[in-house]
Amino acid sequence: MLPERLTAAGQIVSRYGLVIVLAWIGVGKYVKMEARVLIEHSPLMSWIYHFLSAGAVAATLGSAEIAAAVLIALRPWWPRLSAIGSAMAVVLFLGTLSFLFTTPGVVVNHAGPIPVLGAQPGQFLLKDLVLIGVALWTLGEAWDAQRKTSGEMCSTM
Repeated sequence: MLPERLTAAGQIVSRYGLVIVLAWIGVGKYVKMEARVLIEHSPLMSWIYHFLSAGAVAATLGSAEIAAAVLIALRPWWPRLSAIGSAMAVVLFLGTLSFLFTTPGVVVNHAGPIPVLGAQPGQFLLKDLVLIGVALWTLGEAWDAQRKTSGEMCSTM
């Protein structure tokens, strides 16, 4: 009984914790543009500044993060939309995790073979490893719920 309740509580906290983190980070993009120093060193994303201003990039990323958060939160009513939001979150976190390898100053030292990450930006970026795991879980769970709902609708017709 208790293990099931803990699992259910963990799922709720994971899903809606992800929603809060994504939305908060997204709103933060409108307040400050901290992503520029990360993006400008990324071979995958630095080209975007040839087309958009730093403010436009921040607003675009912030809007994508807020949209993903809202879609993930819709899971009880629309699992398909929630799965789309989770997929968006996975892509966003993959982009952020790539900065671990492209941003100068991430590794500040080594403890033998283990890199020591600086507080900013290294440790800040590392949290996205857990967030991408949660986003992958919410994606799979919502996708499965959508599949089951579609199957039930087909069998009742």
